[in-house]
Amino acid sequence: MEQSIFDDIRPIADSEVPEVLHRLCKDPEFRQVASAIPGININEIEQKADSFTSVLDFQLAYEYPMLEKYALKNSQEVTSTGTGNVTSHAELYLTNHRDITIDPAYINLVLFRKFRNTSEIAIGDNLYARPWIRDFVRLSRSFTVRRNLNRGEMMTSFAHLSAYVRYTITEKGNSVWMAQREGRSKDATDLTQESLIKMLSMSGGSSLIENLIPLNIHPTTFSYEFDPCDYLKAIEFQQRRDNPGFRKGPMDDVVSMRTGIQGYHGRINIHFAPSINPELERLSAQNLNRKQQSEAVCRLIDNTIHSNYIIYPINEWAYSQLYGDKTPDSASESYLRGQLAKVDIPNPDMDFIWHKLLEMYANPLKNKLISNQ
Repeated sequence: MEQSIFDDIRPIADSEVPEVLHRLCKDPEFRQVASAIPGININEIEQKADSFTSVLDFQLAYEYPMLEKYALKNSQEVTSTGTGNVTSHAELYLTNHRDITIDPAYINLVLFRKFRNTSEIAIGDNLYARPWIRDFVRLSRSFTVRRNLNRGEMMTSFAHLSAYVRYTITEKGNSVWMAQREGRSKDATDLTQESLIKMLSMSGGSSLIENLIPLNIHPTTFSYEFDPCDYLKAIEFQQRRDNPGFRKGPMDDVVSMRTGIQGYHGRINIHFAPSINPELERLSAQNLNRKQQSEAVCRLIDNTIHSNYIIYPINEWAYSQLYGDKTPDSASESYLRGQLAKVDIPNPDMDFIWHKLLEMYANPLKNKLISNQ
């Protein structure tokens, strides 16, 4: 069993797997959702629940085969590069963030393929729209990041989360996946939040940079050819433009989850960069204050992520529409026109939304070019 201090945020412990599986299999809504997933037989899982002695046992038996079938159906291919930079030590995979559910699912798919192991996953409690969702994601080795807190609660929560990440990597020996920012990057400009870096360093007893070194941070890059949620993100840009006080409804994230899961992603690549520890050690030797240290770490992570994007034809085409000679590409334009046709809100500003769609696909190339200068 995990240390009790982390019971409020930790994933399901190995000893709890049978209990949680029985609870899930009795939930009518979960049964309905799971029945549509290839390779999942709820009655079979319920019968075998007591035989699973660990989370990894369940993942190897059901989640890994399910993800492989899903990948074949919803993408052209899921590839990985830089896996030689992944070591046998526990590591922190800090990534850009495109999709609520697919990002962590696919990074663990790659880890399944290469190492028959998975990372723990940081997930916001704003996604726990149903009790069974909390059970299911925690069964997938997810730990909870609390959202929508006041300032006092936030500082306490950050300290608690920082301690858990450090405990998981340095004591449990489990790797961790986290996004480089809270929430998805709506326009595909992937920038690391300083608050995240400061949070990760809170649990150490030394300087900011020296506290980060034991976490073995590997900046990791997701490159999606297509984003099924692109038009939803563009709609949100208009809603926030027209109403500065706009807040998403409780079911908006669920809609994004469903759209991302059901949509087609084309080609996906995940690139694992080496640990940034050598660069952190060089920064540590400089006479930088805490603010300068956090800024330097963010720039380092951002440049690494940006330089490892895979650039697809739609990225080149969108970039040419905004910054170049408007090179024709009928397939890319047809795809984005099809996404634009899905926009269904009162008084849509189609020119604005179209521009935002182009930005989403142009920005990876734009940022890669800047990082390589």
